[in-house]
Amino acid sequence: MLTLLDLPVPLDIAAPLTLRRAVPEDLGALMRLLSDDPVSSSRGDVADPSDTERYAAALRTILEDAGNDLVVVTDEDEAVATMQLTLIPGMARQGSSRLLIEAVRVASDRRSSGIGAAMMRWTMHTAAPALEANLVQLTSDAQRSDAHRFYTRLGFADSHVGFKYRVPTT
Repeated sequence: MLTLLDLPVPLDIAAPLTLRRAVPEDLGALMRLLSDDPVSSSRGDVADPSDTERYAAALRTILEDAGNDLVVVTDEDEAVATMQLTLIPGMARQGSSRLLIEAVRVASDRRSSGIGAAMMRWTMHTAAPALEANLVQLTSDAQRSDAHRFYTRLGFADSHVGFKYRVPTT
């Protein structure tokens, strides 16, 4: 876990929301947030109870890894949003570190309420400097045109083309 991040913190938004580190008790909410997204659900994130142990193992791995963190936004203890942060040390850009944002999800009934923007501002203006990351980066599925406009409004530039290779399962 990225221990240099001072969590929990209140989010800069009208509603009284808190951004904090995920804990194992958030597992059900995290599964629901992933399945509440059409792109994720089309890839198998459907919050099926038979998948609980795989998600629990993934959560443990993320939280135990010093270069990763998973945060949630809560409204009165209910997780309404999440994202994973990964600090990537690098050689390029004179040894700059990058903070990678992954798996940003906001509950469908809470989208367009400012939660996502508040999460991203915290990442850009608080987390990245605290971790001495010189660059904040993310990838977004090509289907997510609304998300692309959102990230552009926040100041992200679509400066690179990303490629992924799906490893065949045996």
